[in-house]
Amino acid sequence: SIWNKVYDTENANQKEKFEADLKKEIKKLQRYRDQIKTWIQSSEIKDKKVSASYEQALMDARKQIEREMERFKVCEKETKTKAFSKEGLGQQPKTDPREKAKAETRDWLNSVVSDLENQIDNFEAELEGLSFKKGKQRPPRLVHLEKSITRHKAHIKKLESILRLLDNDELSPEQVNDVKDFLEDYVERNQEDFDEFSDVEDLYSTLPMEKVEALEDMVSLAPSILIK
Repeated sequence: SIWNKVYDTENANQKEKFEADLKKEIKKLQRYRDQIKTWIQSSEIKDKKVSASYEQALMDARKQIEREMERFKVCEKETKTKAFSKEGLGQQPKTDPREKAKAETRDWLNSVVSDLENQIDNFEAELEGLSFKKGKQRPPRLVHLEKSITRHKAHIKKLESILRLLDNDELSPEQVNDVKDFLEDYVERNQEDFDEFSDVEDLYSTLPMEKVEALEDMVSLAPSILIK
């Protein structure tokens, strides 16, 4: 299995490949879990005429998927820890504190972008399952998902610009970290408290937005590339 390959291989390149394969499978599970959540909340399942065993079966499937997702998190953490330990044993030269702070902030920004992209994948997967007849009113859930995707993409565009400004020393790690709590809160609660985060600009109000917006205008003329 992919699990065994990740743990058994000693080749760094192969391990990265297996981890990427595993991540793809976990993304599929995330989509399945969200579909199961939708089914559980549907009127057909809530109908008392439907056997409770159906609802229980869906609940069990959801729990099993969430266990596998948790297992993946543990695996990902372990492999990162091992890689870090090996680097330490290799007596790497000391990193400049400023560069270290920049690298940590860059990694965090990339992780936020990744989280938002994963959520977009889930939204799009759910959208595929929704349908409506032409001439009929669009379902509220469909409209909500489309708004969520648009808003996430607006945040990703800003984060990519912030990454570039950070790498060019036009923004300091300290400046970027000022919005850390707000962004993590958005990633965590953007669906539960949808209207609270209606204004994308609000989350970045402590940053010099003229720099961010100027870079956004430039980037819009060329393909967007996420700086690693």
